[in-house]
Amino acid sequence: MRFSLRHLQVFAAVARDGNVSAAAADLAMSQSAASAALLELERRYGRPLFDRAGKRLRINETGRALLPAARDLLDRAKEVDALLAGRKGPGSIRLGATQTIGNHVMPRLIEIYARRYPESAVALEIGNTAGIAARIADFSLDLALVEGECAQSGLTLTDWIEDRLVLICNPAHPLATRNPCPIDALLAERWVVREAGSGTRQTLDHAMRAWRSKWRIGMELQQLEAIVETVAVSGMIGCVSELAAYAPLQQGRVVRLHAPDLDLCRRSYLVMHAEKYRSASIRAFIDICTGIRVDALRRPAKNWVPARR
Repeated sequence: MRFSLRHLQVFAAVARDGNVSAAAADLAMSQSAASAALLELERRYGRPLFDRAGKRLRINETGRALLPAARDLLDRAKEVDALLAGRKGPGSIRLGATQTIGNHVMPRLIEIYARRYPESAVALEIGNTAGIAARIADFSLDLALVEGECAQSGLTLTDWIEDRLVLICNPAHPLATRNPCPIDALLAERWVVREAGSGTRQTLDHAMRAWRSKWRIGMELQQLEAIVETVAVSGMIGCVSELAAYAPLQQGRVVRLHAPDLDLCRRSYLVMHAEKYRSASIRAFIDICTGIRVDALRRPAKNWVPARR
């Protein structure tokens, strides 16, 4: 065998970071040592794994074919290392989540995981659906929870829970007292919505497809909290997850609009790369996700309890 785990560690890190300097820093190596390890791996097999453009390295077709197997082997090696070192429980895990789940659900799931496996490190990255899918696709993340479907190839989506979006407005808005609120009245207002590529926007676009030409989008924002705040101080209509709207609704800062013409239900999914090895940490976190009560996720955190095992 002409490669070592160190060779694969450097290769995988460079594939993730796009340059040797960042990869070396992640691996606590000198840049020269990381560069030498990568060049040695390529030289031993006579096959370059990256296209060079100055200091930037772009993974080539051979490197892309190698990456899943390299990641798989490294993940398995971590489990062997933990076993031999006598460490109990799963190892570290890199999680991704879209904003609603990342801000309102993941802290609860991670708390259960940390309580069960206190020696296991957890990293969480929050972004929109498209961005998180891309991070899963390049193996930067182990597992993600997203709202909305991912169009990225090579990913597996497992149906998780149903979520709902809600329309909100300022309590002083003329529509605040209309129940139900007809679609014509909503179309007459300006809306503040999430950016394209987010799961929330995907669901909203689908719900509004029949009225697309009359729909007045006045502002697009990347943060759910920013949408809520904008609605609270303006005359615009907003659309956010029921989870994100819970506290502002309870506080009376915004009012929920009931729009029977719109289907604002959506599914959430567990996302992994199809070729990703399901390590003990991934299996343990999936077990927590699938064992939780859906109604618990819709309650404020202070009243929330995990599902009984």
